[in-house]
Amino acid sequence: MTDVPAPQRFRGVVLPGEETRDLYVVDGHVTYEPQAGADTVASGWLLPGLVDAHNHLGLEDGGAVDDDETERQAVADRDTGVLLLRDCGSPADTRWVQQRDDLPRLVRAGRHVARTRRYIRHYADEVEPDGLAEAVATQARAGDGWVKLVGDWISRDDGDLAPSFPPEAFAAAIDAAHAEGAKVTAHCFGVDVLDGLLAAGIDCIEHGTGLQERHLDQMAAAGVALVPTVLQTDKFPGFADAGREKFPAYATTMETLHARRRATLLAAHEAGVALYVGSDGGGTGRHGYLAEEVAAMVEMGLPAADVVAAASWRGRGWLGFEPLLSEGAPADFVVLDADPRADLSTLARPACVVLRGRVVATRV
Repeated sequence: MTDVPAPQRFRGVVLPGEETRDLYVVDGHVTYEPQAGADTVASGWLLPGLVDAHNHLGLEDGGAVDDDETERQAVADRDTGVLLLRDCGSPADTRWVQQRDDLPRLVRAGRHVARTRRYIRHYADEVEPDGLAEAVATQARAGDGWVKLVGDWISRDDGDLAPSFPPEAFAAAIDAAHAEGAKVTAHCFGVDVLDGLLAAGIDCIEHGTGLQERHLDQMAAAGVALVPTVLQTDKFPGFADAGREKFPAYATTMETLHARRRATLLAAHEAGVALYVGSDGGGTGRHGYLAEEVAAMVEMGLPAADVVAAASWRGRGWLGFEPLLSEGAPADFVVLDADPRADLSTLARPACVVLRGRVVATRV
């Protein structure tokens, strides 16, 4: 028999509202109906569970990791209040995570799909243009409604960043994913890959440091989202230095993209592009640091209230989950010591984390 906890009471400002309320958890769901005998667990600001919209659960530098390491990654995210992960490509089969009530909710994208020998080894399903649509359809069927393309990467022949596939191959692949009911996102650092992807009807752009004004207007009009991964793009100068001797043009490109990334991000916000928050955890990224990504986006000039919303209720709604802690909603939330819209530092020290109605982490 499953152990069902007794009703629990949490008191505080239920964000994004401003009113102090008593929130009760019964059978894993939220209710505002008073529950006799409910113990008060925590009080503060109650924030719908955080969303990491660009995560690589089960992935490290050398490729897939075992289940024990995948669990460690998931717990590191969970204990910081990240209760919903959108996987953006992993060679590990992480479907088992979805059967664990104590681990974050997971939306999987299957493996990255990349050009042959044009991406990090052991990460992707690597194909040539004539096999791209079939590979994308396969990953669409293997995932949970998303497919991840590697839109551009360094071309050793060109000595610079270049699109991984021609526009017509991208278009056929996106059509194939949509036919399977899946959305498509793509790793995009540079400029040249973007026109073809947007014309083909892509649903989301990752990183997006090459976006121009014409792209932003098109994205806003079509509802194409952007996950800027600011902490990841902090690494561009290091990428440039590492490639400078063999690929000087690539080094210059990465430095240029880095120099204009703040202006690009602010322009995207001004244009009305839907922005979400992703840590790029996995591979060279770390797990459990979404609060740092939120802070980095705000340091770039984005309004704190907008970034917190994107990392919480707006992100949840975008991925098809209940955005708010409304009556009957799943009890996935974080209790904070302060309003994160006014004090971002509180996101890094959650007092209490509740997932599926159970307290899974508390601050010691």
